[in-house]
Amino acid sequence: MSEGRQIGEVILDLKNISLRFGGVKALTDISFDVREHEVRAIIGPNGAGKSSMLNVINGVYRPQEGDIVFRGKHHRDMNTYEAAKAGIARTFQNIALFKGMTVLDNIMTGRNLKMKSNFLLDALYWGPAQREEIAHRRKVEEIIDFLEIQHIRKTPVARLPYGLQKRVELGRALAAEPSILLLDEPMAGMNVEEKQDMCRFILDVNDQLGTTIVLIEHDMGVVMDISDRVVVLDYGKKIADGTPDEVRANQDVIDAYLGVAH
Repeated sequence: MSEGRQIGEVILDLKNISLRFGGVKALTDISFDVREHEVRAIIGPNGAGKSSMLNVINGVYRPQEGDIVFRGKHHRDMNTYEAAKAGIARTFQNIALFKGMTVLDNIMTGRNLKMKSNFLLDALYWGPAQREEIAHRRKVEEIIDFLEIQHIRKTPVARLPYGLQKRVELGRALAAEPSILLLDEPMAGMNVEEKQDMCRFILDVNDQLGTTIVLIEHDMGVVMDISDRVVVLDYGKKIADGTPDEVRANQDVIDAYLGVAH
């Protein structure tokens, strides 16, 4: 973590969130907050409710109880479009890229919310539409440079190895210039070298771009290395919340997740 990075005030506050699907309780009375510029991890065994919590944050699911406060505004009933417009971007466990399109064009799709020109101007491609397109392409090229994928910018995504596809998906999320980036198992399925690369880019995004990160990750070494604070879920309930060292020493976490204390 960078020495110069300053963690700020709470920008996202989840209060007493409960989510049910029929008779199944996915989340029960969960509260935690996220501070500006921090890396906030959500961990727990399979089925603990981690992805459900991310889905609540970015408007895929609407909780039956509780409140979501983002930058001082109540957002319990917002949808995914409103969440994206408010500055919350997301990557997924399963890569959701356009496989036939190039890296550049995939990342360009992340600029959609930033585009203001109308359909007629786009069709004619002159004046404001042309200037806007050039400006968006410039931003996308900056992201490509930042993620060190210049050499594959014109390559169709389907031809890329898994680790690079995950990096392209990260680029597409960054193209929306989010204030909070939700990462759902960004390192799942990666080899050691790919994980090291992704860790470096996540920390660079956090440090250099100032983006707040909320991530789900199963690799405990990664979580403990890059996170400022960790919240632990088990069977849809919060069992711990604190710094990596505090969480690592918590007996409930050891019992539920880490197995044996070392």
